[in-house]
Amino acid sequence: MTDKNAHPTLTGAEILWATLVGEGVTTVFGYPGGAILPAYDALRKFPIHHVLTRHEQGAAHMADGYARASGKVGVAIATSGPGATNLVTGIATAMLDSIPIVCITGQVSSKVLGSDAFQEIDITGITLPITKHNFVATRPEEIAPMIREAFQIAASGRPGPVLVDITKDAQQGTAIFDFENAAPAPYRPHPMLRTESAEMQRAIELMRGSKKPVILAGHGIILSAAEREVLAFAERYQIPVATTLLGLGAFPASHPLALGMMGMHGESWVNHAIQQADLLLAFGMRFDDRVTGNLASYAQNAKKIHIEIDPSEINKNVKVDVALIGDLKEVLNTMEPLINDKNYASDAGSRNTTTDWLREIRALKGDAAVRDIINLPDNGHLYAAHVINDIWQEAKAAGRLDKTIIATDVGQHQMWEAQYFKHENTRTLVTSGGLGTMGFALPAAIGAKMARPDCDVWCIAGDGGFQMTASELSTIQQEGIHVNVAVINNGFLGMVRQWQEAFYDKNYACSPILSPDFVKLAGAHGIPGAHVTERKEVTQTVTEARTAPTAFLINFSVEKEDGVYPMIAPGAALHEMVRRPNPLIETAEDE
Repeated sequence: MTDKNAHPTLTGAEILWATLVGEGVTTVFGYPGGAILPAYDALRKFPIHHVLTRHEQGAAHMADGYARASGKVGVAIATSGPGATNLVTGIATAMLDSIPIVCITGQVSSKVLGSDAFQEIDITGITLPITKHNFVATRPEEIAPMIREAFQIAASGRPGPVLVDITKDAQQGTAIFDFENAAPAPYRPHPMLRTESAEMQRAIELMRGSKKPVILAGHGIILSAAEREVLAFAERYQIPVATTLLGLGAFPASHPLALGMMGMHGESWVNHAIQQADLLLAFGMRFDDRVTGNLASYAQNAKKIHIEIDPSEINKNVKVDVALIGDLKEVLNTMEPLINDKNYASDAGSRNTTTDWLREIRALKGDAAVRDIINLPDNGHLYAAHVINDIWQEAKAAGRLDKTIIATDVGQHQMWEAQYFKHENTRTLVTSGGLGTMGFALPAAIGAKMARPDCDVWCIAGDGGFQMTASELSTIQQEGIHVNVAVINNGFLGMVRQWQEAFYDKNYACSPILSPDFVKLAGAHGIPGAHVTERKEVTQTVTEARTAPTAFLINFSVEKEDGVYPMIAPGAALHEMVRRPNPLIETAEDE
């Protein structure tokens, strides 16, 4: 029995912060309001840094960026009613990308719950489909156990967001605080998370019989911290590696076995290799529609091995031949000695056929690697691809690639970033994949910088998405942090315009967008900036931003009607890629 005298009596608000401290939290992102004010009143007693955002959506995205960059659980806080509902887009973003965040919301006092009191909203009901779990605390003694369990749920298994709604009277009441006694029951993995020996042997036999294998490297590699295991696996068995958008950085882009990104705007040779493969090893990826194209024609000749921690993803989109359900790192570590027992690595026939397969892929690639060699020559136009490439080149020349984090918004610039910034290191790309959230980049970059202050952090956003959360420039200035902002300004909602060009007879309905002078806007927030209109200005301005003592914004005025290519039209097969119709950038990747 716990000795009550050994533990302090605290208010619920104090218990909230004390529990967060116990969970190792040092930074939270939030916005105060009436129903959460008791918690804010108690904050001064605890060693937690609160980042005041300019919008609750920004708080959720900052917590998300913090989690992606660090691997820790991010924390966002808001009041009841509109404060809570403003978190919803950020929660959904985290849910679809499996990001561990805990969102804490204030709620009206329990005695008026259900009466439509001022700023009362059923936030747990609203967020039920977009959280792993959520809680309502109506008594102070419930707060510590709920917060602790929320952290366990958010970070365990397939990560994701958890919400804890705390009534105002629960924050104001008192209870005994016992951190250790509030610990949740030990985490119990899903009962299906066990790899059957027969399935493991079946996977090994499929590998032995394969002549054209491809590893599909997904976000789960990063979430499992299995980067070294996947690298060793690919090298040992000489299997080429294709990467999803969220898997970028999980496998070094410069590695000889790295193919590049697959899918709708992936490399043409990667998609062709997948379609021609006889074995796909899906590592921590979910066969998203942007990856597969038309399912009926997806990798028809390939056997499929799926290693996945979430049983619900197995056979959801693509029927697989072998399912190894479990944590990727654990599964690979279990599989490795079994493969060696089968003498797979010493099989000369397998080694020779793999060499033939790699040679065949190089032939598919052809001269497309020329874009790296010729470094996108200056032809009098400034393209977004120039900008992304030169940011990468500058970081590489400065020896800072491993210390450079890119947070992107969603749209054309996001795809150009994936194509032209070569990620060598894990957790260096922070981007919204599943939900495709415009406005994500700036607040996510702030969260990433708070998590890893030693890194150069770039927010790369389009002129449309940037305006959705541009108010967070004030947060940058208030916190005194150095975040570089690159606005890819083409005067359009770029990806919308590209689709209108391709599929709607160039009816650019509502896609041209009027923007303010972004440099002046940054200046109004106390942040210096520069306009760039020519290729020759890019590198020197990027260096100026990176080495500046403060945050810096660059407005890149790029070609207005450029497009991202290759692209796969909706409903088309993975290999049926649309090429650049009238080449503006003369590079061979679109040939």
